[in-house]
Amino acid sequence: MSVVGDGTERRDAGADEPGWDVDPDDESGVAVVAAVGRQIKAWREAAGMRAGEFGAAMGYGEDLIYKVECGRRIPRPEFLDRADRVLGAGGRIASMKPDVAEVRYPKKIRELAKLEAAAVELLAYGNHNVHGLLQTEDYARALFEMRRPAFSQNEVERLVAARMARQAVFGRSPAPELSFVQEEVTLRRHLGGRMVWRRQLERLLEVGQLRNVEIQVMPTGRDEHAGMGGEMQVLKFKDGTAVGRSEGDFGSRPVSDPKHLRIIELRCGIIRAQALNPRESRAFIEHVLGET
Repeated sequence: MSVVGDGTERRDAGADEPGWDVDPDDESGVAVVAAVGRQIKAWREAAGMRAGEFGAAMGYGEDLIYKVECGRRIPRPEFLDRADRVLGAGGRIASMKPDVAEVRYPKKIRELAKLEAAAVELLAYGNHNVHGLLQTEDYARALFEMRRPAFSQNEVERLVAARMARQAVFGRSPAPELSFVQEEVTLRRHLGGRMVWRRQLERLLEVGQLRNVEIQVMPTGRDEHAGMGGEMQVLKFKDGTAVGRSEGDFGSRPVSDPKHLRIIELRCGIIRAQALNPRESRAFIEHVLGET
């Protein structure tokens, strides 16, 4: 790593950039990244620079430049900023950052994030691990790293970044109503190791203090349990529509049919009634944290 004249850091010439290749099955992502690549190439050629010269000025290898220009590599925001300065694009290349940000993450996760961002109410029950919106970065990374078959490290980082980006929902205004029921076992599994687990419990206590968030615990000792079929989630929108998913039901796919939604909402309601209330749940989480 070296420092260029404007005081910004750059990589040594010839270096590649850690990043993510475009998923060829993601049609919208392919189209966006290809369009951005063509724009960068057009600006480079207009500046009279060869790909190798441009790469050297950027602090990256020629191979990376070709990957970006051919639409095979998703450029990072800092790459676009630097390209804008090097090519004198006057902000036109940097202005494409929002478009690229839309396709940085896998298509399925982008679709989920859009639904969460539009929802006015979310109901969720989790029985294997802490819900994604409640996870710390280290906890999320531990989950992805233990996946089998194993993800590559780049893919792990991409998925972690996508999961953390979804948590922007907590900063929305007006704030959506968010209700989570977590199975007791999800609070007692030391996923990622003891320190990661402790920080995750602390995160639950922090988020649970938000006025629009309710976190409940379903004790293992309950004699009756409406959620034995698996995890489920319902997202409701301001126009009165909703979408839900219940593990093992309706092909485990998101559904919006009112008949199917009623079933999922009924189960979510019973689960919330069977779980500890939010105040009891907070005390329970504090107790588990205190046992460590």
